[in-house]
Amino acid sequence: MARGILHSMSNSAKLIFDDKEIELPVTVGSEAETGIDISKLRSQTGAITLDPSFANTGACESAITYIDGEQGILRYRGYDIEELAANASFPEVCFLLIYGRLPTAEERVDFRRRLTRHSLVHEDMKLLFEGLPSTAHPMVTLSAMIASLSAYYPDDETPEEIDQNIIRLLAKAKTLAAFAYKKSIGQPFMYPQNDRTYIENFQLMMFSVPCEPYEVNQVVRRALNKLMILHADHEQNCSTTTVRTVGSSGANLFSSISSGISALWGPLHGGANQAVIEMLEMIQNDGANYQKYVDMTKSKDSDFKLMGFGHRVYKNFDPRARILKEAADEVLESLGVDDPLLDIAKRLEEVALADPYFIERKLYPNVDFYSGVLYRAMGIPTNMFTVMFALGRLPGWIAHWLEQRDAPGTRISRPRQIYTGETVRDWVPLDKRAEGIPGGLNHEYQMGLPDDN
Repeated sequence: MARGILHSMSNSAKLIFDDKEIELPVTVGSEAETGIDISKLRSQTGAITLDPSFANTGACESAITYIDGEQGILRYRGYDIEELAANASFPEVCFLLIYGRLPTAEERVDFRRRLTRHSLVHEDMKLLFEGLPSTAHPMVTLSAMIASLSAYYPDDETPEEIDQNIIRLLAKAKTLAAFAYKKSIGQPFMYPQNDRTYIENFQLMMFSVPCEPYEVNQVVRRALNKLMILHADHEQNCSTTTVRTVGSSGANLFSSISSGISALWGPLHGGANQAVIEMLEMIQNDGANYQKYVDMTKSKDSDFKLMGFGHRVYKNFDPRARILKEAADEVLESLGVDDPLLDIAKRLEEVALADPYFIERKLYPNVDFYSGVLYRAMGIPTNMFTVMFALGRLPGWIAHWLEQRDAPGTRISRPRQIYTGETVRDWVPLDKRAEGIPGGLNHEYQMGLPDDN
């Protein structure tokens, strides 16, 4: 029977496995995070580690984002998220994440100019939109359109080509997202304007219609700016890991980001804020009795969970949620929105912030709760929530794609597994196989199949 004991040392860890001792290097990050390097474990012991969902596995070293879930800390390149949300524009945060520092005044102007210049998409891409049904989810459309950019622009081989494609992607993504929305509601596409900011252009392309002037609401613009900054990166989450994994194969920027969009679409990831609104709709349809669902959450006999409360990473208050709560209050007051779903959300928020059950378990409203409420108040439809998340997450994905591409000794991602299937079996001729296997083909149907040899 194999057994192992791990002893911690100052700069290495000693593993005793089947009476064999090996030393494993210990890596300490700039914020004192500690990792035991097991990259040579299999070659030295024949064993691998088993960590379902990679919850305790560090797949890389990264200098982009730091999270301390216990203390409720989130920093981009060393800057606290509260400071960035209060002072920065979203393009500035894009520059920071991708290039590792804040832009100078001249760089800031030039970066905005390039993002504006490349906002238009190739007119041929309108044919791709026409080929999709109007019922297509905007995330399907966005993922497909981002991937198709590979057909219009050269592969990223030189640093100059990579930088140009980064600008193209950041600039065109908001246009493609707005086009996806317009496609879903059957309205004509609206084009970006050179005299507008990044966020204002997105608002115009989303909400304006021909022959009707659209006035950009500055309270909503500021809230959208904060939302995108708060979503810009969150360390090694599902979609970011997907982007890094696909990128490790040498895949280009556009296809790698498209894979991240697909990963983000899942209801357990980027779809969480949509699930919040769907939960609120369910409560409204049940007579708006929010207390009933609070009681169900607290009952041991119920498996109901309030969506948008608590967080897997943050064991304290999600710092992004605190920022969005203030933004939500400002937007709701400014717009004077009268929405029964938002009233239910406010009641649930009050309960979670005052009820000992939620406080003791640290089930505070998280970023998905407030972002869902905000998007709904702004008039953004539920099926666009995840698209909004994807637009915000773009710079983080790009930064991680670049980091893994440029890291020394980078290899293609290739996890191992513990095989639990059948051991070696002998071939069974067709006429000797048992019939009636659950889920298998019945005998009559098998006899009607052509030979596929």
